Amino acid sequence: MKRYLILEDGTSFPGEGIGANIISTGELAIQTTNFGYQEALTDPTNAGKILVFTSPMIGNNGINAIDYESIDPTVKGIIANDIALNISDSENFEDLSSFLKEKKIPAIFKVDTRVLVHRLMEEGTIKASIMDTDDEHAFDQIKALVLPKNKSAMVSTKNAYASPNVGKTVAVIDLGLKHSMLRALSLRKVNTTVLPYNVSAADIENLRPEGIIISNGPGKPDEVINQLSPILDKFYGKYPILGIGLGFLALSDYLDFELVDLPQEFNGINYPVIEQNTNKIWQTSMNINQLVSPDSIKTNMNREYFDLHSDLMAGFWNTKDKLIATAFNPEGAPGTHDADEIFDYFVQMME
Repeated sequence: MKRYLILEDGTSFPGEGIGANIISTGELAIQTTNFGYQEALTDPTNAGKILVFTSPMIGNNGINAIDYESIDPTVKGIIANDIALNISDSENFEDLSSFLKEKKIPAIFKVDTRVLVHRLMEEGTIKASIMDTDDEHAFDQIKALVLPKNKSAMVSTKNAYASPNVGKTVAVIDLGLKHSMLRALSLRKVNTTVLPYNVSAADIENLRPEGIIISNGPGKPDEVINQLSPILDKFYGKYPILGIGLGFLALSDYLDFELVDLPQEFNGINYPVIEQNTNKIWQTSMNINQLVSPDSIKTNMNREYFDLHSDLMAGFWNTKDKLIATAFNPEGAPGTHDADEIFDYFVQMME
């Protein structure tokens, strides 16, 4: 089945369509991971995006029950050079094409993704559609569509729920969290309550938590800071706080650190960061479009992590203020577990 990826400037890329046979529009985004396509597809931080995979082929491992980062993916489509249509016969795995049909996600393969990557590196944000035709009507449709804002409100849980365990109690503000983060906390016996993005400070206080996590998620900090500021006003310095991804950006914004747009959005794995005190380098997983200018930080931090590509700050923690914040995802998924000890530091801070 022939389908078309159409960019907002009218450029058209034909290819073979699989998955859901629907028209879909979203923000085109590079996905640099060479493995873990299931985690990338189900990561809520990718809400509203059409993912362009740089890996030569995806789909060869199928879909399994363990690697979901959310049950209902919110990506708008995927573009790939090649997609494996058959996998080994196993009841524990589902082929990618069937998964995409079930989740109503369109996909196109046999596309020269190298050209798309170069376009994205030059232009930054590009609106795109997956369609059946590439005529003038299709171009008019994509021009008229407006990409949604405040995506965290779309993907955040609507009702609080528990991820019980026997250790420290943590309130997690869900801006678009990944299941693997809850798994990392559970491995450390953390008793977690997941709360909506617009939870009140009073609701958090009623839980009597010993720490607060502001999760990763899609969108920009100015879309969530009004909801988070009253919570930070009340609890900053009182409880240990960990911010990840969008949570890192929101905390940086709250502290008046300067956020700098990256030349190209980081969306994938193997982004190296260096810890200032030890010169230890971690290969990390990131899904973020801004980092912090180190010149804007007037507070002495106990640890600072810098992105080796840009020399911008990708993480910091302050023992006095009981604060840890990382642009990278400590749990990886996909990616290495180099930064996994961030969760250990957070648990120690609560103790």
